[in-house]
Amino acid sequence: MDCLTILAQAAESTQTAETAQEGIVPIDLFWNQITALGLMEALMFISFGTVCLFYGWRVFKVLVTICFALLGLLVGVWANKALIGGNVIWLAIIFIATFAFLSVPLMRWGVSILGAVAGGVLTSGAWLAIGLPEQYIWAGGLVGLIAGGMISFIIFKAAVILFTSLGGSGLVVVGVLAVMYQYLGAAEKLESLVFNHKWFLPGVLVIPLVVGIVLQYKFIKSAKNWTV
Repeated sequence: MDCLTILAQAAESTQTAETAQEGIVPIDLFWNQITALGLMEALMFISFGTVCLFYGWRVFKVLVTICFALLGLLVGVWANKALIGGNVIWLAIIFIATFAFLSVPLMRWGVSILGAVAGGVLTSGAWLAIGLPEQYIWAGGLVGLIAGGMISFIIFKAAVILFTSLGGSGLVVVGVLAVMYQYLGAAEKLESLVFNHKWFLPGVLVIPLVVGIVLQYKFIKSAKNWTV
């Protein structure tokens, strides 16, 4: 009887551990955000993402400022909850303005950081797509983060192309999936692909990413007076 109890407890603990390890990547959260988009929002995502894919090298300074401002918003929301404990909008506005202002003199550092983050996102997606243990996805992301950071600091143009192409690809994919889900009758098929095939989201993200990298590289080569 004791042996049966021990085996039952071991099986229960193993099942609990496996359940805890599942869902480390919040696919359901990503999917809920995609399916919540309206038609106009999805079309805006596609339009802005296409601009980033084709001409991110032209508007990268604006994109860096926007990213810094969003980071300031997150810091402001955290500080508001941690320090004040209320709902004070001016604190978030102060952080947004401060981070956006700092992005101008720190533009090269900002681009390099975003390039490193883009590298981490790519290797994390590759780790997930090829079916490696999800609980160690941070290891795959760390490799890309280091590699992307080194490349970004050595070849600045590569960082510009990488982070703008990845951002544009993400926007286009989110917009296209939202349109297909809500207006083209592909809801069940898409949901099955997203939740049953881990390679699907990283795979569809890579396609426009590669297109953006190739096009931006060609555009930069043909631009005579483009400087960073």
